[in-house]
Amino acid sequence: AFRKCIYLTSITLPNSVTKIGEHAFFGCHSLTTINISNSVTNIQDGAFYNCSSLRTVNLPNNMASIGECAFFLCSNLKNIKIPEGITSISQSTFNGCSNLRNIIIPNSVIRIGDSAFKHCYSLRTITIPDSVTSIGKSAFHGCYDLKSIIIPNSVIYFGADAFYGCY
Repeated sequence: AFRKCIYLTSITLPNSVTKIGEHAFFGCHSLTTINISNSVTNIQDGAFYNCSSLRTVNLPNNMASIGECAFFLCSNLKNIKIPEGITSISQSTFNGCSNLRNIIIPNSVIRIGDSAFKHCYSLRTITIPDSVTSIGKSAFHGCYDLKSIIIPNSVIYFGADAFYGCY
């Protein structure tokens, strides 16, 4: 819908929007803020892929799913709160969000997908809730600033290189 609208800086979605389609805002390099209405329950694959200036995203509480690579390469995104009800953080959802410092993972999440937080260089601390049973391969690969991580006993699967490069 707005693919490569390079001059788009902010957007407010009306209540009539219920999902954000695949690659809807792909490559909107000037987009800094998006206000997502409470009616949106689904963000599909690559919706905000390479929105490199995106700093602020407020996800509605009734969100049901966030697709693969939804925020891939959103390098200026600093904070995000994943809504309760999301059960999986998909593959590469936040891959390349190099300034992401704070992430709140709700108790509803049971799976963190492959490369979900790969190259989130600024991520410092993370608490994985007791609901999580699986952490995919390279999930936190290259999170150089990661100082503290709490992993509950509920995690029964770690993919290869899940924490590779976390010095």
